Amino acid sequence: MKDCRFLSKLMAMTFILAALWSCDDYETYGDKKNKERDAINIFISSNNIREITEDEFVLKGCTTDTTNHEYVYLSKSGVWMQIIRKGEGNKIENQKRVNVLVRFQEYDFLNGNVLTNMNSSYIYDKMTVYRDGSTYTASFVSGVMASTYDASVPSGWLVPLDYITLARPTSDQALAEVRLIVPHSQGTSQAMSYVYPCFYQITYEKEK
Repeated sequence: MKDCRFLSKLMAMTFILAALWSCDDYETYGDKKNKERDAINIFISSNNIREITEDEFVLKGCTTDTTNHEYVYLSKSGVWMQIIRKGEGNKIENQKRVNVLVRFQEYDFLNGNVLTNMNSSYIYDKMTVYRDGSTYTASFVSGVMASTYDASVPSGWLVPLDYITLARPTSDQALAEVRLIVPHSQGTSQAMSYVYPCFYQITYEKEK
């Protein structure tokens, strides 16, 4: 699977990052933010990621060219996003609450930790999402993320919802899939506490 090879490459990079910062005994919050920023820059450079602006993204019809490793930097959230597939279903309607099933890989590329529910095609994390205009709120109902962290859905996971559509799992429509570079401020409660970024690959679908 291509994702496994990609993840192996990412993990190899962690050893480089660890060597760069192994001598730090005490760090302020500012130090940790600087380390996170450096890690993201190294990650982007090492993976030949081409960052495009939001204006370029809009001109392209809110798509990213995966063959050229394009990611759009979304300044409001600070998240980098690559849309692999936009999906073929419908967007979440305003003032509606829906259950969304996700399959994901989380890679903490600062520390080398991996979390995933992709080991089986039958395993999903389930979250309830509510849309109010352009604002999305969500909580995990069940799954690996809820059992590992808590019910809070990382804000970075909700960023793609403005750009993707949700199909139902029983249909033959292509599911929405994205890759994200998520800074600690948009990440899990643990990422926020310990100040580290994560790379995610996520598929989204609407519960039937």
